[in-house]
Parts: sequence; structure tokens; C-alpha cells
Amino acid sequence: MTLTGRKRAYHGTGLMRWWGTVCVLAVLFPGLAHGESEMTTFQARDVVKKGTWELGGLVGNLEGLAVLTSSSANRNALYILPRAGRVLTDELGSGLLAGNFEVMAEPLVAHYFKPFSATAAGGSVVFKYNFLSFGRWMPYWNMGLGMLWTDLAPRIAEQSTPFNFVVRSGPGVSYFWTDKIATTFEADFHHISDAGMGDRNLGLNGVLLSVGISIMLPE
Repeated sequence: MTLTGRKRAYHGTGLMRWWGTVCVLAVLFPGLAHGESEMTTFQARDVVKKGTWELGGLVGNLEGLAVLTSSSANRNALYILPRAGRVLTDELGSGLLAGNFEVMAEPLVAHYFKPFSATAAGGSVVFKYNFLSFGRWMPYWNMGLGMLWTDLAPRIAEQSTPFNFVVRSGPGVSYFWTDKIATTFEADFHHISDAGMGDRNLGLNGVLLSVGISIMLPE
């Protein structure tokens, strides 16, 4: 096969995969295929109420930052973050700040590619404030506190023990395609520390950018 023919075959295969993905999304999420005409008055606050359960997960890319105590930006990892949470309060406040509080359990599994191949696993409790005044869009701010085991240590300059604590915080936004399903985007500052239990505790810092899906289950 000529180079031109190979390129055409490659592009043809890519187009088929793209179209297949569109078809699957259309079947799984009919709101994507039919637009918003069927639910023009729908808002996030109609679903995200006290007692609502949220099930879902995020997939994220972590990029290291040589800021604060972290000594190198040569850190990169893939994070998988399943999550389950429940809305704890009725709607609070008014105007743009109107919202409610949610608490989530968030296990994590991660694979580091830089500075070398390594693994991380653990979990966090995540506290989340949902802003409910933006129609189908639901901005939020969250903070997670948890524990993490990783074999990065003692091979990196920042840490000397495999057992660490993890703190992350940042904004996110969910868009509700239906009254049950939302797509979520999140950007967090991510910090790993051994709390002084080892010889080295410079901290390992990074930015975690994630995308995922949430399924809302009313009480």
C-alpha cells in the first residue's frame, strides 16, 4: 500500500471510530442527540437537593509544579477517581452564591509516568459546595483530604516514605444533559506530604485536570 493509501485508510478508520463514539453517546445520553428543547426549564437546582446521591468518577492528568516546597516539575501521572457522595443541606444563600454542601468518598488509583514508572493508591473525603444559580451549569468548589500510598518514595527528592497524606482543592463545573446525568470538569491544586514522618518532607505539588461523569439519584 502506498503512503497516500495508508493515510487515507488511517483517516477513514479514525472517522469510523469518531462516528461510532457519537452513536454510542447518542444512545446512552439522549439529551445529547435531542438538544435542550425537551427540557427548556430544567435547572441543576431541580435535582441537586438535600438527600440526593451522586455516583460517578473522574479521569485526570497530573502535571508536577516546582512551586512552594516541591523540588521538580518532572512529575506526570494518570489518576482514576471513582466517587460517591450525598447532598447534606437545603439550598443556602441567595443570588449567585446560592448553593448547598455535599460530602463525597473518593478512592484513587494512579500511575506515574515521570520521573519513572510508579503507582499510587488511596482515598479522600471530599467536601463540596455546589453553586445552583446557573441553570444546567453547576459550578462548584471542592476540597479533598485523604491518605495515599506510593512507591515514588524514597526514589524522589521530595519524599522518603511510601505512606503519605494528600490534600487537593480547586474549582469544577458540571453540565446536566438530563435530570440524572452530568458531565464534570475539574481543576485542582494537588499536594502530597508525609507530615514529617520520614527524613524528607518537601511536599509533592501539581495540578490535576480531570473530566468525568456524574449520575444523580434523588432521595
